[in-house]
Amino acid sequence: MMSQEQNDLITRTGAATPLGKLMRRYWQPVALSDELAGERPVRPVRVLGEHFVLFRDEAGRLGLLDRDCPHRGADLAFGRREAGGLRCAFHGWLFDVEGRCLETPAEPPTSRVCAGIRQRACPVVERNGIIFAYLGEGEPPAFPELDCFVAPDAYTFAFKGLIECNWLQALEVGIDPAHASFLHRFFHDEDVAESYGKQFRGASADSHLPMTRILREYDRPIINVERTEYGMRIVALREIDAERTHVRVTNQVFPHAFVIPMSQDMTITQWHVPVDDETCYWYAIFTSYRAPVDKAKMRAQRLELYELPEYRSRKNKANDYGFDPHEQATETYTGMGADINVHDQWAVESMGRIQDRTREHLGQSDKAIILFRRILREQIDKAATADAPLMVLDERHARSIQGPATMDGIGPTRGWETYWMEVDVRRRRGAPWMAPVPAESAREVPKLAAAE
Repeated sequence: MMSQEQNDLITRTGAATPLGKLMRRYWQPVALSDELAGERPVRPVRVLGEHFVLFRDEAGRLGLLDRDCPHRGADLAFGRREAGGLRCAFHGWLFDVEGRCLETPAEPPTSRVCAGIRQRACPVVERNGIIFAYLGEGEPPAFPELDCFVAPDAYTFAFKGLIECNWLQALEVGIDPAHASFLHRFFHDEDVAESYGKQFRGASADSHLPMTRILREYDRPIINVERTEYGMRIVALREIDAERTHVRVTNQVFPHAFVIPMSQDMTITQWHVPVDDETCYWYAIFTSYRAPVDKAKMRAQRLELYELPEYRSRKNKANDYGFDPHEQATETYTGMGADINVHDQWAVESMGRIQDRTREHLGQSDKAIILFRRILREQIDKAATADAPLMVLDERHARSIQGPATMDGIGPTRGWETYWMEVDVRRRRGAPWMAPVPAESAREVPKLAAAE
């Protein structure tokens, strides 16, 4: 358990809070590139409790400005994109992507009002289908060379979804290896050939066993957790017999992302971004190592499940997440359909808008969550000093954060420690866009430290 004060410390992200100051040291996903498609690439954005307007000007440049016009406070999200910027519909004041006031047409021709006006503008960059913004002070950090950023656009697909709860409980479900055996349990296995774009539905690497069967039949994983230079590595072991063990390696990338295997040939890098303290979006980049992503198929699969423009799940609290008692008895453990994002959403939203951690009781299977909270508190303390928090990187250090290695496969019970690295190296060698991996790197296996 923890005190209410401790719970507030690790959940509240307003600009004046300790966690809010930490979060503003990082790039935040604020929209999908797809959201600026069409005739009017202008949309309101709320992130970390602050209101902005995001737009692409006529030259293709991205801008993220405070949403209230500095003249009389009207909503710039209803502005007109013209004359090299965004013009307020109230009196016609015009701002460029850097927040400079270009025109104040209602003022006399000799007026100097425009010269003294500067709307707050945040740095914005686009990476493989996601638009990131930096809301903090000073220079933004460099991007690490994660696979989702290194891969060409054709080998990635980006999407997002709304979750109506605090960002932390949404993140913590992704670093909890034990829950998959129950929350995502399927009583019948599908043809793995039909698994494209569906997590947990294919076969594990080096095996014809469906992941659904492994998770269902081996529900007491041994969990190892270690600190890394980017956050944490989590290894879940499900021993099948004396010779075979299912090995699943996932990673938490500080502050609010994780990297997990989706299939033998694809990974998911996912961020949990606070809209405010009671709502968040997950943003994901799916990265393929074998062939270009079938973006049309991936998008169609998800648009069956999510409603635009809010990217709200069609199964949600308002309709009990599609709960069907007959399905729960015969097909899935939750009775909420086959989309595991719905399962996760039910679990974390059912905790309340902000989970009351003064009432929880953690066990051995929660060691990744325990360690992450410890790291989070440490980095909150660092953000209050001159020290750079974890993953606030300069260009040189950003190049050293690569990968990270992530896999799901069945290897030897004795020797799994090297097996997962060898599988990762093999996958990387096969990626058309990946730089060659030296053979000796397969033997450079980091030791797993005991969870703290």
